[in-house]
Amino acid sequence: MKAVSNAPVGSKKRFDIWGFVIHAALVVVSLICFLPYLHIVAKSFSEDAYVIANKVYLLPQGFNIEAYTKIFADASILRSLYVSVIVTVLFTILGMVVTICAAYPLSRRQLKGRSTLTFIFLFTMYFSGGIIPEYMLINNLNMLDTIWSLILPLSFSAFNLLIMKTTFTHSVPISLEESARIDGAGHFRILWSIVLPLSKPILATLSLFYAVGRWNAYQDALFYIKHNVDLRPLQLKLYYLIVQASESFQLEATQVTLSNPEVMKAAVVVFATLPIICIYPFVQKYFVQGTMLGAVKE
Repeated sequence: MKAVSNAPVGSKKRFDIWGFVIHAALVVVSLICFLPYLHIVAKSFSEDAYVIANKVYLLPQGFNIEAYTKIFADASILRSLYVSVIVTVLFTILGMVVTICAAYPLSRRQLKGRSTLTFIFLFTMYFSGGIIPEYMLINNLNMLDTIWSLILPLSFSAFNLLIMKTTFTHSVPISLEESARIDGAGHFRILWSIVLPLSKPILATLSLFYAVGRWNAYQDALFYIKHNVDLRPLQLKLYYLIVQASESFQLEATQVTLSNPEVMKAAVVVFATLPIICIYPFVQKYFVQGTMLGAVKE
């Protein structure tokens, strides 16, 4: 017996033109993001002559790890890596705690004047004191050349606060909160047992924002860490390595065995971005999860 097909006789699978366009656009955007980084990686493993001649594109030419050797030859590089990890972890934890504690009250309708308070936070996104007043404040607080100058000043973001406030407002149904109140739950219990579990995607996203922002920052360390070189984070340390390589390359007439600063810069970029790239796969799953899946059962 022949199997009977439910498809109409003579029907053909239609070509989805919009699906093809969307997939093609995603491929193009992915290549635009990936190929420049691949080019940097290829330059970091290439010999100086090929880089100077602009012959390095997507594959290394004359495989060479001299740039990475010079990075790890500096005994203080591991100490700077340790400082960056500690600062990033403390900064992310503090930033998330402060943001959650500010976003939850502003998302509750019982709080009087929450619109005014939200506007005050929003106002700080358009106007700031500037670098000089910030430096004077850090100096008056005696936080120069301390690890806290890298953690406290930027540990709160009004932009992240508004995102989390909006998520808290729409992620928890009023009926679910009222049921918890009938059972005797207070604000801390509702926040810990209901709001935060339903907000894992936004928590992971904002944690990544805080971590990446702190990991890539070096300007504040350049201003606040002057004498205590042991507190220089990785990005500031790599910045000085690039400056040193550039200055040495200008004296090439008297120094023969030198690396091209472009090769050193490429190696520094790869070395500094690799830890963050390794973290992305572990938090990516939270970006696509629904915040309300299974929250309310009827």
